[in-house]
Amino acid sequence: MLFLLFQIGQDHYALDARQVSVVLPLVSLKQVPASESWVAGVFTYRGQSVPVVDLSQLATGRAAQRRLSTRIVLTHYPAPGPDSRLLGLILEKASEIMRREPSEFRDSGLDHRNAPYLGPVTDDPRGLIQSVQVHDLLPPDVREQLFPAVEK
Repeated sequence: MLFLLFQIGQDHYALDARQVSVVLPLVSLKQVPASESWVAGVFTYRGQSVPVVDLSQLATGRAAQRRLSTRIVLTHYPAPGPDSRLLGLILEKASEIMRREPSEFRDSGLDHRNAPYLGPVTDDPRGLIQSVQVHDLLPPDVREQLFPAVEK
C-alpha cells in the first residue's frame, strides 16, 4: 500500500493514498462562520464546494505553517448519502510517499478517544509514523455542518 507522508510538528503521519483524490498547493479559503477553529474554510474545486480542515490545528491547536511543502490534500470523505464527498486537509510537508504492508502497522498502545482519527503506527528510520483515518476526522456536529444531508 502507498501512503502520503506529512508532519504535524516534528512527528510523522501517513495517509492511505487510496483516500487521496488530489494534492494541491494552498489556495485562498472562504471562512466558515461559527465553526470550529480547525475548520480552515471552504473553496471551489471543479464546481464543488470543498470544506478544508487544518489537521495541525485540530491535533495541536497550532495552525499549519504556510510554506511551499504545505498542501491541501483532497480526500474522499464518507458524507451522508451513498457517495463520498471531498474534504480538504491542510498538511505540512506533504511531499513524500512511502510503501508499507498493512501488517507492518501495529496498535499504538495509547488511548486516542479524544483523537479517534489516529490509527496504528509503523517503525521507520525517521521514528514512529502514525496513520490517520479520514473517516474518523470529523465529530458528528462538524460533519453535519460541513456535509448537511440533502433532503429530496
